[in-house]
Amino acid sequence: MIRRFSVNFAVFSILVDAALIAAMLWLMAYARPALSRLEGLPFIQDISQPVRLPFVLYLLFPAVWVAIMLFLSVYDGRRNLRIVDEFSSLTLSALLAGISLAGLLYLSFRDISRVLFLTFALSTYLALLVWRVPARALYRWRNRKLGRQQRVLILGAGVVGRSVKQELEKFREQIHVIGFLDDDATKREQAADILGALSAARVLVQQQGADEIILALPLRAHEQMSRVLETLFDLPVRIKIVPDYFQWALHHADVEDFSGIPMLDVRAPALTDNQRMVKRFFDIICTCPILIFALPVMALVSLAIWLDDGPPVLFRQKRIGENGRVFIFYKFRTMIRDAETLRHSVQDADENGNPIYKHKDDPRVTRVGAFLRRWSLDELPQFFNVLRGSMSLVGPRPEMPYLVEQYQPWQRKRFAVPQGLTGWWQIHGRSDKPMHLHTEDDLYYIQNYSIWLDIQILIQTFWIVLRGKGAY
Repeated sequence: MIRRFSVNFAVFSILVDAALIAAMLWLMAYARPALSRLEGLPFIQDISQPVRLPFVLYLLFPAVWVAIMLFLSVYDGRRNLRIVDEFSSLTLSALLAGISLAGLLYLSFRDISRVLFLTFALSTYLALLVWRVPARALYRWRNRKLGRQQRVLILGAGVVGRSVKQELEKFREQIHVIGFLDDDATKREQAADILGALSAARVLVQQQGADEIILALPLRAHEQMSRVLETLFDLPVRIKIVPDYFQWALHHADVEDFSGIPMLDVRAPALTDNQRMVKRFFDIICTCPILIFALPVMALVSLAIWLDDGPPVLFRQKRIGENGRVFIFYKFRTMIRDAETLRHSVQDADENGNPIYKHKDDPRVTRVGAFLRRWSLDELPQFFNVLRGSMSLVGPRPEMPYLVEQYQPWQRKRFAVPQGLTGWWQIHGRSDKPMHLHTEDDLYYIQNYSIWLDIQILIQTFWIVLRGKGAY
């Protein structure tokens, strides 16, 4: 749908990145003697002359690093639309490239200085990040100056269509939603952005100059969808279909080929036994070192809470975990004591009557609590939940039992995998998106699960926490 940059710019980016990688390798080799003069670092070997590296490394290093970025879709103009997404992809690419290149050196040129390699990897990662910031700013300025926007018409003003519009509006600078078409006369009377019935699609595309049509119709509208497609196929407009299968896609949806016939398996297991084992192993090896560094911070946070509002320091609460099991959820206390008894005084609802339980100006939040929430430090005790196995690092957010009682049947599908400390919803809205809209993001995570997606979400969480978006 949105292409942040053209194929030409993607090729340009590859060349710039390759040149930067080679240049940083040469620069770190030339500057290696300066590192020997750093005081307090006795483990650095004294080298008085610039290091002369084999020429083949100036070819291999850019080739390997760029290949990994290609594999992770860094150069795909339709991906990494947000700066957080792009920086997360670059971070993951840098980690994989560092490991790959270190292995390459171990198998070939073992005499290369480890300090040289580490400074090269870090400086290259920073250089790849830095040049993209002005490139993004220039792109946005150019689009504003030229008034470039893709004009999109959505067919279907139901739940799916409205969700599509909500997501598209996050990219207002690149996309203009013309409006909706829907055959429901009642909806047309109540909503000004519904421009007519589905039969008016061809006329509106020509009048409004639509670049793209999105069909977000329910399954029962298959016949109308076919008729609309027939009337549009000769027009120069892109057509995309949003499958409305949330209500019957329980777990992961796999596309199978049966004698040339594509079939969608919507009841495939959410996680295979191997995936579950890898996920648990990943949780343990990541959580243990994090806890070592987090324990001193947790001690300081505990002291701050104690001095600000007294005990208790920890907040314990029943939450619903995988397969509906109840477990005790731990966080640092960020609200006044007995805040749960005041819950109904701050509970609100949106325009559709859906409950909203989190507010930016919640009077129950303490001074220290506001700071902890801003930097997500209140979440640190949950690493003990992860270590115990009642939670995972990544997964749907564990919900409170009284909220789960209000769930519709389709929303309970989010408990098909371990609940997580962070997840797809948290990096795409956090508290900015109310509870009743979390589940679509959770189902997306379940249907697209992989260990690489977990790593990507963890990296994006780091950038999201730094920005503080939706943290309250």
